[in-house]
Amino acid sequence: MAKAFFRLQKFLRRTQFLLFFLTAAYLMAGSLLLLQRTRLVIHQGLRGTSATQALVVPDEMTGVGIADPRALQNPRPGPRLLVGMDALQEPALDQRHSPRWLVSRNSELRQLRRRWFHRFISDQEPMQTAGFKAMKHAAEHKGTYMGCFTDDSRERTLKGAVFYDLRKMTVAHCQEACAERAYTYAGLAYGAECYCGNTLPATAAKPEECNSECKGEKGSVCGGVNRLSVYRVEELRAGARRRRNVIYRGCFRAPENLTDTFPASLIQPNLTVEMCSEFCSKKEFPLAVIQGQECYCGYPTGRFSLRDGTDGLRCSGTRNTSSAAEGKYCLVYQTPVQDTRCTDRKFLTTKSKVFVALSSFPGAGNTWARHLIEHATGYYTGSYYFDGALYNKGFKGEKDHWRSRRTICVKTHESGKTEIEMFDSAILLIRNPYKSLMAEFNRKYAGHLGYATDRNWKSKEWPDFVNSYASWWASHVLDWLKYGKRLLIVHYEDLKQSLIPKLKEMVEFLNVTVTEDRLLCVENNRDGNFKRSGAKQKDFEPFTQEMKDLINKYILTVDEALRGRNFTGLPREYVPR
Repeated sequence: MAKAFFRLQKFLRRTQFLLFFLTAAYLMAGSLLLLQRTRLVIHQGLRGTSATQALVVPDEMTGVGIADPRALQNPRPGPRLLVGMDALQEPALDQRHSPRWLVSRNSELRQLRRRWFHRFISDQEPMQTAGFKAMKHAAEHKGTYMGCFTDDSRERTLKGAVFYDLRKMTVAHCQEACAERAYTYAGLAYGAECYCGNTLPATAAKPEECNSECKGEKGSVCGGVNRLSVYRVEELRAGARRRRNVIYRGCFRAPENLTDTFPASLIQPNLTVEMCSEFCSKKEFPLAVIQGQECYCGYPTGRFSLRDGTDGLRCSGTRNTSSAAEGKYCLVYQTPVQDTRCTDRKFLTTKSKVFVALSSFPGAGNTWARHLIEHATGYYTGSYYFDGALYNKGFKGEKDHWRSRRTICVKTHESGKTEIEMFDSAILLIRNPYKSLMAEFNRKYAGHLGYATDRNWKSKEWPDFVNSYASWWASHVLDWLKYGKRLLIVHYEDLKQSLIPKLKEMVEFLNVTVTEDRLLCVENNRDGNFKRSGAKQKDFEPFTQEMKDLINKYILTVDEALRGRNFTGLPREYVPR
């Protein structure tokens, strides 16, 4: 009996251990399966969701402006504090009234931004070659694929026009852009860059070296690292016309020797503007110059700078032989070809010893100034913030850390002692507050290139915007005058009117030497990609008398502060309306 009981006890102990083991194994298997499914869902979610959509915004940060989709595209927070009317009686606004608007400086937002950058940067890395076996050169693309070629920025043949779209670039988009400008070939690199030209690159590369997926089209190849996927552009589909955007530049005195000044020429009976422009476009020159039956192609140079235009009536007879024989004047047209002598840009090869800010109030033309500086110096500019729209248009310094010192200067809208004293020197860009306020209001409600609607202007948002941002315009300048270590004051209106002289001052301040031809190239490409097309006229005055009184007092305060620091005062057009 005791023996039987012992056997039963031993059996139960073994069964208990077995049940425990089976239960543990079951739980472990279930956990592993759950983890695997979770990773799969997260992976698919990240691939199917844009970087901005994938951000998780904490509740405590909703007051910083990050939950707004516009703020995700350009996290430019708004002001929190206003300068009271009482402060206007003082010669300078007190520091405690300065709009401490950049709440994103807190550590939580910094961590969030870093995670976003890491995810965005990792998305930009070229995919492994093995993953491109299923890639296609897309039969739906109209052009003929010519092959993979090496891309040397110093000896690039496809340089007639350059486009960037680091989110939506496709082969068809690049081909269409080049076809509209009458180019023969379209080349794509890095998955997001498009180059146009009329000559094939000289050196072919192995097909597998073009291994970057197009950012806007999965399964299609858009070149690689220093590699171009080149297509021969076909004629546009029926109903679509080439964009012959030939621009009349004016009537100019002809140089003494046209043949020496311009590298290409054509003599054609019954010469027309379209014939000359077509010829110069094929030769990849941005200028078409007509004198009688002669067509010349070239660039703006020191010998022919396009600065001294004359009365158009003096060119009224340039099409007949009697006036052509005199050789005094010529007609100048801008072809669709981009002047590429100043489009090459790069990061600084060594860290800059001087940390320079490009500071301005929002809407004062900071992006335009960055465009000019980058093309004049050949170096990227950085930014205290990240603006995806700017990055997608070729401002590659947007993604670089603002304190890397790999950029020639850093964009900032900061004010306040701590933020300003981080910089060794600064270019302080000032614009008429009336124009700045309107430009920033347009950007806030319609993006970099759009216009706010009449409904926006007539709503309560506009007076609230003026009441807060007008004080920010003043305090921004006053803070930089008070705490800035070494300043170059640049007025937007002066830069616009006298581009080359003012740009020379800015370049010299940055301690960079540039050639005259490069500056002329910048002048030829002065507008860049972020100029609103014309001024949208409103049939009403957006500024009430109360708004004008407020802004005018700030203008007088800033003007007095500038003169007190031995700078030139504000331009006359700032004077109260």
